[in-house]
Amino acid sequence: MKKIIAMVCMMVLCMSVLTACGSKGKQSEEAKDKQEQNADKISVVTTIFPEYDWVKEITKGNDNVDVTMLLDKGVDLHSYQPTAEDLLKVSTCDVFVYVGGESDQWVEDALATATNKDMVVVNLMDVMGDNAKEEAIVEGMESEEEEEEEGEEEGPEYDEHVWLSVKNAEIISQYLAKQFSKIDSSNKDLYEKNVKAYCTKLDDLDKKYQEAVSNGTVHTLVFGDRFPFRYLVDDYQLAYYAAFVGCSAESEASFETITFLANKVDELQLHSILQIESADGKIAETVKENTKDKNQKILTLDSMQSVTAQDVADGETYLKVMEKNLQVLQEVLENAE
Repeated sequence: MKKIIAMVCMMVLCMSVLTACGSKGKQSEEAKDKQEQNADKISVVTTIFPEYDWVKEITKGNDNVDVTMLLDKGVDLHSYQPTAEDLLKVSTCDVFVYVGGESDQWVEDALATATNKDMVVVNLMDVMGDNAKEEAIVEGMESEEEEEEEGEEEGPEYDEHVWLSVKNAEIISQYLAKQFSKIDSSNKDLYEKNVKAYCTKLDDLDKKYQEAVSNGTVHTLVFGDRFPFRYLVDDYQLAYYAAFVGCSAESEASFETITFLANKVDELQLHSILQIESADGKIAETVKENTKDKNQKILTLDSMQSVTAQDVADGETYLKVMEKNLQVLQEVLENAE
């Protein structure tokens, strides 16, 4: 379905480009001036918020870099469909950064018709290489039925939520800095200085996460929701149970799943049940109502899949979100009443 929608968008894009070509003579002087001002800038298009924030940190101090975040209205990566305008931005940019998982299948067609053949493309899954993890179905989790296209051979599906690990953030930031240093060598020192300072902050936060886990009395998380935090828990050797995998589109859990999770909360004597920021809370609440004590806290970890342009304007950053997640995790690990 995603491929069909992407093809339709590409047709609309082609028509938009043709229309634009036919109306060049009608452009206002103001529009022409704006184009000339942006002509020499390095245009960067990122799909999601973490990528956007990393690029902003790395290029900080260079006003000649223009960064765009495509998913800026709080649309979940898994349900996003590019508009013709989005595809045009991708087609003409100098640097394009995207995740590269199952949710980004539309990108292949977009890049195939890109007008800028010198574009630098950064695929986060490729950057992670062997460190990318396959999606795992843990005990009690509902598996998602996949629709296979005719003649298509099923391969491993990788967990695309690579940004939910400060260790991964450091790897990706360093890679991005190297790419910017290559395409804009005159500002290489600036990029190297910025990424060094940023990675120091990431290292400090990583140590705080490790300290919280080491000091905690709980080492298993229960999610009444889908689970996009595989990279985070693996970083610190935490176990977990959840209703669905991270990329699941399911919104209702079976009675068996609810019962299993509730029994795990009782067995482990947990005082909290987790969910992600976009959840309506129904599954987590139902798990709670099926426990023996029915007095657990429902706590939220932010997967950064609902960040909007307004959130960015209000000062939201990757580090701030991960610091808030750490505070939530500390409460869970301490098993506080």
